[in-house]
Amino acid sequence: MKKVMVGMSGGVDSSVSALLLRNMGYDVTGVTLKLFSNEDIIEAEKTNKTCCALSDVEDARSVAYKLGFEHLVFNFKDKFREYVMNQFAECYLEGGTPNPCIECNRHIKFDKMLLRAKELDFDYIATGHYAVVEFDENSGRYLLKRPKDRSKDQTYVLYSLTQEQLSHTLFPLGNLTKTEVREIAEKYGLVNSHKPDSQDICFVPDGDYSSFIKKFKNIDVPEGDFVSTDGKILGKHKGIINYTIGQRKGLGIALGKPAYVVKKNIPENQVVIGDESDLYTSSLDACDVNLIPFDTLEKPIEITAKTRYSQSEQNAVLSYKGDGIYHVGFEKPQRAVTKGQAVVFYDGDIVVGGGTII
Repeated sequence: MKKVMVGMSGGVDSSVSALLLRNMGYDVTGVTLKLFSNEDIIEAEKTNKTCCALSDVEDARSVAYKLGFEHLVFNFKDKFREYVMNQFAECYLEGGTPNPCIECNRHIKFDKMLLRAKELDFDYIATGHYAVVEFDENSGRYLLKRPKDRSKDQTYVLYSLTQEQLSHTLFPLGNLTKTEVREIAEKYGLVNSHKPDSQDICFVPDGDYSSFIKKFKNIDVPEGDFVSTDGKILGKHKGIINYTIGQRKGLGIALGKPAYVVKKNIPENQVVIGDESDLYTSSLDACDVNLIPFDTLEKPIEITAKTRYSQSEQNAVLSYKGDGIYHVGFEKPQRAVTKGQAVVFYDGDIVVGGGTII
């Protein structure tokens, strides 16, 4: 009997994943990851918006008990602080807009948790992500593919998975819709069958990124100048980490026309303000690229790509520039392409790979 370690957040998706694997004959153990200090968890508990509060641990344990398998809690808070929380803060301070879910998958769930699973002689790990892993006999490689429920497609945050990780990963929900998952949970009487999905960054459940960064890094963020695209001073901003590319609301300046954040000049502590037309670009470069169906890109290929989780894919050409940098040229100009975010490449349902926008 194959052994599988299921990452259980306390939500309905990971719970049904564990249930399905148990029903398929796997030897299941549920694992919940402790990612914060006790103080952080208590604060998260108050908001009821996160996936990592104390009640979530209890929900995961309750499901495991009901379904008759072991439940463990692993303390990864030091690694999470180093690889996810610190990277989140550093990216903002460097003028980017990070995606911590991608870093959590890259460094915690599919790295540290997988390593722990191997140490304990598990054959696989599994999560409640909506995605499909498939082995391609022709190429001899594992593929990451989009799920049946396109509205829940989570491949955007999974592009970093390597061949080794994919070969030890199960996604039981890949061929189910969210509605079907909730129906299964209700049928089996799971405590979280109607539990809302978590929407916020788990360690910033109130959405106040600026306050988190200042507290986490123990720093004050100085005011600076709003400037026009030609360098004219327009007013004072309240700290560069408070603004994101494409932002229009909450700028606190009146120019007599719509004004948008189009760039952040970190060395000069300036936020550049421009017209909406200034937000569009026809290309981008990316680093830290992971390719899944093949190891190297020998020549430019036609793909679709998206630069935000909720964006629909856009026609583009992917090419390799050298020194680990890839270039994406879009068929149509894209709005608010943002440093620090991910760009993910697709070929139909297949995830070609992705990287970090620079």
